[in-house]
Amino acid sequence: MPGAAAPLPRPAGRARAAPQERRRRVAPLAAAPPARAGDEPLLRGIFEIGKRSCDVVLSARRLRWSPILPESPTGDSSVALQAQEEIIEMKDVFSVKLKRRRFAGQQKGGTLLGITIFKCLHKEENKLTDCAIHLNNLSEDHCQSWFRHLKEILNGFQNRPKSLKVFVNPSSHKREATNIYYEKVAPLFKLADIKTDVTVTEYEGHALSVLKECELQAFDGVVCVGGDGSVSEVAHGLLLRAQIDAGKDTEYVSKPVRAPVPLGVIPAGTTNILAHTLYGIKHAVTAALHIVMGHIQAVDVCTFSTPRKLLRFGFSAMFGFGARTLALAERHRWMPSSQRKDFAFIKTLADLRPEECELSFLPLQILQEDTHEKDRRKKERTKKGSKDQWQKIQGHFLNVSIMAIPCLCSMAPRGLAPNTRLNNGSMALIVVQNTSRTEFIKHLKRYTTAKNQFNFPFVETYTVQEVKVQPRLKSGPDAKENVCLSAEGNYPWNIDGDLMKEASEVHVRVHPQLIDLYGVNTDDLESSQVTCNCI
Repeated sequence: MPGAAAPLPRPAGRARAAPQERRRRVAPLAAAPPARAGDEPLLRGIFEIGKRSCDVVLSARRLRWSPILPESPTGDSSVALQAQEEIIEMKDVFSVKLKRRRFAGQQKGGTLLGITIFKCLHKEENKLTDCAIHLNNLSEDHCQSWFRHLKEILNGFQNRPKSLKVFVNPSSHKREATNIYYEKVAPLFKLADIKTDVTVTEYEGHALSVLKECELQAFDGVVCVGGDGSVSEVAHGLLLRAQIDAGKDTEYVSKPVRAPVPLGVIPAGTTNILAHTLYGIKHAVTAALHIVMGHIQAVDVCTFSTPRKLLRFGFSAMFGFGARTLALAERHRWMPSSQRKDFAFIKTLADLRPEECELSFLPLQILQEDTHEKDRRKKERTKKGSKDQWQKIQGHFLNVSIMAIPCLCSMAPRGLAPNTRLNNGSMALIVVQNTSRTEFIKHLKRYTTAKNQFNFPFVETYTVQEVKVQPRLKSGPDAKENVCLSAEGNYPWNIDGDLMKEASEVHVRVHPQLIDLYGVNTDDLESSQVTCNCI
């Protein structure tokens, strides 16, 4: 439909309208409060939307349109007409394209039909999807002007990536990561004009070695397509690279620097704890759209160290039952993924035994003074080393969980550590003392419901800044009970779904907001309705 783009108070169209056209009029745009910054009209014109001619107004904040309808006999506007105005917030738009009709095999050119706007649409259960709005107009000048203005607005959103380094783990879960990326994620990145450099990993540690060498400054972010173990490796690699670039000794890092670019997570594993925590759902398109839209959330990270060296960066860890289950599953890699994990869970539960260890932890100090007083107290605590505030417990524990994030998943809709947050500068220490198998199963089943899973006499929870875990080896007749030890004498740890083995004391520290992840705050997500009957 012909028209001319212009920042005029009336819709652009033909210079002289036919008599029947003069009897048609624009349904009045709904009355609005005084314009805020970004609400001032940039363009106004006529487009055909959904087979109806519409008066369309563009501002920096939103795009709105109202149908052009016949005049009523009395000339009065009705409330019904005013209600037909539709609005798109520009912050929800991620791409704009010129729409052309092309013949088969034609790559360029073609007859211009109008403009297509792609927006991010919020669905139920935290899902995001993309949808297209077609603004039809056959005028080349008209569409080109609108296209330029729309692109300028989209380019103004600073957090949206233009270039991404992508790691795809083809071995994760049901070996579906490659298919997920190229069929569901890559098309969205292309639609949003995001350039990608893809590495399909070939072995464990491949992503880590690439991150140490690649030119990270060429990218706006890094994306991992895989399960929790793959994401943990990439996050560790990003933070390790940050320490190397800052000239820090990577053997022992007491005060790490932040990761240089954000990390995006595309779920393609079994549990996908980090994806559930960031997006509230395991859904590749939702994850991709959070990345495309530039939704960034600062997240706390832990360092896991021995007295002599840094072991790795991570978000959560389990020692005891959770770690031995993972170690057993890793020894049965020949089994299908779901069967392997079910087998390991049941077998470890059947052989349920506690670990004797000593736990030392520094509780989180919540001060009520003003900011200056807090800073002064913090410096004083640092100088004193906070030695007098450390607490210690020793005994036989079925499981020890240390988590800097809530760790949502389908088996724990409220999270394995529901009382912590993504970036509150603390960790949840959850200690399950020795009890009967029946009581332990009751505790595990509580995770699948909204009930308090910690409301048991054998479960203790603490909010902490640091934790030290020192296993105690049995000797003499009881030595055969050291079933968790590997042939090298190491104890297994489950760090973000990745197996780590260590014989000595492990020191865990939380570092506030050490990395940016593409996603949203857990508190902003809808309550998950997922239930699980696997226990």
